[in-house]
Amino acid sequence: MTDLLLEERPRAAAPALDHLDWLEAEAIHILREVAGQCSNPALLFSGGKDSICLLRLAEKAFRPGRFPFPLLHIDTGHNYPEVIAFRDRRAAELGERLIVRSVEDSMARGTVVLKSPGELRNKHQSVTLLEAIAEFAFDACIGGARRDEEKARAKERVFSFRDEFGQWDPKNQRPELWNLYNARIHPGENIRAFPISNWTELDVWQYISREKLELPSIYFAHTRPIVRRNGALVPVTPLTPAKAGETAEEVTVRFRTVGDITCTAPVESAADTIEKIVAETAVTTITERGATRLDDQTSEASMEQRKKEGYF
Repeated sequence: MTDLLLEERPRAAAPALDHLDWLEAEAIHILREVAGQCSNPALLFSGGKDSICLLRLAEKAFRPGRFPFPLLHIDTGHNYPEVIAFRDRRAAELGERLIVRSVEDSMARGTVVLKSPGELRNKHQSVTLLEAIAEFAFDACIGGARRDEEKARAKERVFSFRDEFGQWDPKNQRPELWNLYNARIHPGENIRAFPISNWTELDVWQYISREKLELPSIYFAHTRPIVRRNGALVPVTPLTPAKAGETAEEVTVRFRTVGDITCTAPVESAADTIEKIVAETAVTTITERGATRLDDQTSEASMEQRKKEGYF
């Protein structure tokens, strides 16, 4: 009789999971799959918001132990100093190994040759990344790319296979039925894994808000000199001075994405808190890279072509 009564007691309902819980669980599963299937992975960490989310997900996946991979940043040498300072400080706070390789190192070796001193360096990161993969024999690189960012990224699998030349073939990808991932590769080949591939920009900001993640200051509204060029707001810096006939303005802006100074533009915004950024992101009709990444504007530097050559 006692056993029967115990069986009839109502069970407490499990807390309902929201969409961020599901996305987080999927990303943690992918990180653990990389760690379980790959012998020498690395996590790409630039100090940008997407890679900051990856760090929190890695903490949830592997703490209290150390990450089963180092952090890797491919630096163009033209990054915003606020972001580089944040990158170094965050890696030190976590006590994780940070490996930095620069496009300038490749230029010194002669493996990257610029057509002119002012040529954008962003696309040349592919060379430096492939050199770093060869130097450390990485068999997988974990990145913060998302499918909603750009058309070429939308074609990519969660586990993206790269051949022995570091190249990506969008027409020859491995199936991922039932979320089963295949990281088997031959020596010299590589896997790029994207745990937040199914996230949107809004998901990222909502997760940052929920987890109370710290960010570089340039993600929040601030005033800086800009010029209006081809529909974009181009920051006036020693690397990107105003051209003849252009007039610099002091404008309140924030960055939606950060990268090389020469190809990353801000947007006009008064959003100086994460809550305001979430609200602003929820109603925007322009993609994150659509008006802020100047290197995506030309066919020569198109994302798909760069990815075929080994880009992130």
